[in-house]
Amino acid sequence: SYQAPLYDVEELAGAVPTDPKVPYDCREVLARVVDGSDIEEFKPRYGASTLCAYTSITGIACAVIGNNGPIDPNGATKAAQFIQLCDQADLPIIFLQNTTGYMVGTEYEQAGMIKHGSKMIQAVSTTRVPKISLYIGASFGAGNYGMCGWAYEPDFLFAWPSARTGVMAGQSAATTMSEVAKAGAARKGIEIPAETLAEQEAVIRAHFDAQEDAYSSSGRVLDHGVIDPRDTRKVLAFCLETILEGRQRVLTPNSFAVARM
Repeated sequence: SYQAPLYDVEELAGAVPTDPKVPYDCREVLARVVDGSDIEEFKPRYGASTLCAYTSITGIACAVIGNNGPIDPNGATKAAQFIQLCDQADLPIIFLQNTTGYMVGTEYEQAGMIKHGSKMIQAVSTTRVPKISLYIGASFGAGNYGMCGWAYEPDFLFAWPSARTGVMAGQSAATTMSEVAKAGAARKGIEIPAETLAEQEAVIRAHFDAQEDAYSSSGRVLDHGVIDPRDTRKVLAFCLETILEGRQRVLTPNSFAVARM
């Protein structure tokens, strides 16, 4: 037997802000999805922006990795070790994706962001346990890889309607291209008018925003479908049950020769 979540599943509809810059706690999502709203966190005070926890859904033991913002070096290290432990314990892993990617900047690079981030990605790509991914918010850049995006072949991958995924956010892409254009023009002794840059940014932002939309991504078969947030527990439970049933099925080759009527 198992206990239902202690919090109303209807509250999931507004649990995650649509703006990835607005902070939130993914524990609020888990409290409305997992059995008894109960999780056992792994190293909760280390790499706190990346949540790793043991839990269960409809009585099926599993592990969860969630994001409370960008992934920093400590969070990547913690996630890599946690994935390895789950692999040894044969626990399915659920990835709740809401990250703009790995931390960037001199401070984080000196702290080994590339090294620790690659450890996390390597752990995701080599683990043998079932993996279920769910886009509940942003999923941009290398963070998508580290959190088992489509390229890393999760057993199941679903998205909430408010989710967005891509190489980077539309505004980030627009700003980056403006900086590249200004730098190129400066080398030639040319100054690009502000109006031209603004028009370019608007076009790039609109293009990226359209591509990042959950329905656009799903329409290109880059996930297994868009789900109602309030159905999250049911969908994850069905996926876990399907995975367990699949493991129990054994296909044996036949030894019959060619037979014709």
